[in-house]
Amino acid sequence: QLQLVESGGGLVQPGGSLRLSCEVSGSLVEHSSIAWYRQAPGKERQGVSCISSSDGDTYYAESVEGRFTISRDVAKNTVYLQMNSLKPEDTAVYYCSADGQRISLCVLWNPYEYHYWGQGTQVTVSS
Repeated sequence: QLQLVESGGGLVQPGGSLRLSCEVSGSLVEHSSIAWYRQAPGKERQGVSCISSSDGDTYYAESVEGRFTISRDVAKNTVYLQMNSLKPEDTAVYYCSADGQRISLCVLWNPYEYHYWGQGTQVTVSS
């Protein structure tokens, strides 16, 4: 059974950086498209970034393009989300998700493509 565990959240000042980790167990990290979603209080879940299993291509929401970077470490079976130049509007619970498909192109617009989810990690950007 594929399982995901996020870590790395916390409190950071505006303009600061955090790196989130998503450790994959029960499967190889490159055998799934992996996506990061976030959800702020009272708002819908929003796709942030994803990496495709088939070719490793990456995609970003407009709101984070140029500030966030997604990557995967096959040796550590982990996906990372490096978040720089953080803004208060980035405050949310961040979730890692996987589609369990060895050959797929990741999408951000449809969270139902992802069948496996982590428990989430809180990111708070505040002075």
